[in-house]
Amino acid sequence: MAPSAGHFRPVRYLAFFIAIIAVLYGLVFGTGDHKPVPKLGIDLKGGTRVVLTARTLDGNAPSPESLNQARQIIETRVNGQGISGAEVVLDGNNIVITVPGDGGEKAKELGQTATLGFRKVLNYIPNTPQQPPASQTPPTSGTQPPPSGSQSSTPPPSGSATAGAPSGTNQPQGRPAPHVQQQPSGSATPTPPPASQPAPPPTDTGAVSPEVAAQIKAARDLRQNPALATAEDGGNAAQADQTAQQTALLSLSCEADDPLVGNDDPNLPLVACNQEGTEKYVLSKVFLRGTDISDANAAPNSQGAGFVVNLSFNGTGSEIWAKFTAANVGQRAAFVLDTKVVSAPEIRGPIPGGNTEISGNFNQRSATALSDVLKYGSLPLSFQSSDAETVSATLGLASLQAGIIAGAIGLLLVFIYCLFYYRLLGVLTILSLALSFAIVYAIIVLFGRFIGYSLDLAGVAGLIVAIGFTADSFVVFFERLKDEMREGRTFRSAVPRAWVRARRTILSADAVLFLSAAVLYLLAVGQVKGFAFTLGMSTVLDLIVVFLVTHPLVSIVSRSKRLSNPKLVGLGAAHRESHAAEQSQPASTGRTGPTVKEA
Repeated sequence: MAPSAGHFRPVRYLAFFIAIIAVLYGLVFGTGDHKPVPKLGIDLKGGTRVVLTARTLDGNAPSPESLNQARQIIETRVNGQGISGAEVVLDGNNIVITVPGDGGEKAKELGQTATLGFRKVLNYIPNTPQQPPASQTPPTSGTQPPPSGSQSSTPPPSGSATAGAPSGTNQPQGRPAPHVQQQPSGSATPTPPPASQPAPPPTDTGAVSPEVAAQIKAARDLRQNPALATAEDGGNAAQADQTAQQTALLSLSCEADDPLVGNDDPNLPLVACNQEGTEKYVLSKVFLRGTDISDANAAPNSQGAGFVVNLSFNGTGSEIWAKFTAANVGQRAAFVLDTKVVSAPEIRGPIPGGNTEISGNFNQRSATALSDVLKYGSLPLSFQSSDAETVSATLGLASLQAGIIAGAIGLLLVFIYCLFYYRLLGVLTILSLALSFAIVYAIIVLFGRFIGYSLDLAGVAGLIVAIGFTADSFVVFFERLKDEMREGRTFRSAVPRAWVRARRTILSADAVLFLSAAVLYLLAVGQVKGFAFTLGMSTVLDLIVVFLVTHPLVSIVSRSKRLSNPKLVGLGAAHRESHAAEQSQPASTGRTGPTVKEA
């Protein structure tokens, strides 16, 4: 048997809901920037979306474990750089980085493999631009680049670290300078011009393919040939090494995309350029890995302008570094990041403590970015930026306005229908929807502040769709009221009975909808997650509004003699049907009154 209306105290439920609203908006206005503005996603606020495509050595698809590990590392880098509202998701074999607002340049740097290795410099030459005149005679085969021990590098700026003057320090960053200025000091050997053979083609920007794997293999065969290492037995072997070094150096193009990024073998020598593209190096195998770094941070250069990156090693790394610096005083050591030489300073003395400084043409942003990727680890895969989309704030504003207009039209149609069909109950529906919007809005604002949730266009669509489901709960309750009144009950007595029957249906429908939204959120990627999130959240809040607002308000109306008029609350038709059934009941049951017979 349904509980009577007297046992239900609607004022308590309404007071509890008002307390929830007060707490939520107290947090909205009392935390963060104190502005009741939700955090907007890239398609509403504008920003950058970068798609990173994985590359593998054999051209096969990367393993799900490697992709997930790379996603986690990139997400850690996002948090370390303080990028607000960024999202890192897996989309097949790609990683999609979404950064709303002004963070596009940072987003493009997050996919760096950041594999740091310390290699000894065996040889180097300036990267001289190719001379187009046909009259130039090619270099003779006897011309050799200077060995690393025959040249003196610029003294390091700090005697407490291995940071010497970076190669190309006096040259404009990112632009090859004239070969006269790039000639290393102390080198008397003439600089050979680049070979006439074409440079390796840029890596393909598509998905993982056999062509990319072939490029990686060709680059390895040329630039990581074991014969590049300096032989110690002299004779023909040493001459072969010098020939292999010259061939690899002249064949390397510092301007082309490097297919070896993230795919070089640390156990083999390497031919590489510096980051400015002003010098080419022949390097030994890696003797100290970046995994032995315990911390990295950016700091202003105490010896001049710009910034440096300070490294500290763990116990094993400090021991290896101390032994290497003690045995190679006067030689150069290269700090190689993703097959690019960041700095190649001269070792002026042993460094027992392990505290090391990387100097180069760093500004604050680039030094911070480098220190962050070194601090948070290297990626297990190599990635290319296959797509970088920039969404303007104007386009985002237009999308937001379109979403608001669509939501307003939907609400207006619901309001008109409810007022026409349910009258006073329709007014209660409008009030319930307004309170539902108030609680949803506060939750979205707080989620943006505390968990970084960004409202995107798909999320707005989820909120608009949720309007229909929320109104549907009210319709279920009101139709149950009609059924009870058709059975001959009054409005007041019909409310508790209708609520008991309606809430089961409402709970079942919302449970199914929430499960659907949850499954969609777990399985979907990208913007579909925003739709599923707002839909599921609105479903949960729909139950709160129906239980704490709609039902108590209907109960209060049913207890008022003035407001409980069936015609006023939109239940006149059900009341008339019940009255007609009562009038027709005597005839249908066969009952007859007393009769008068003729005498």
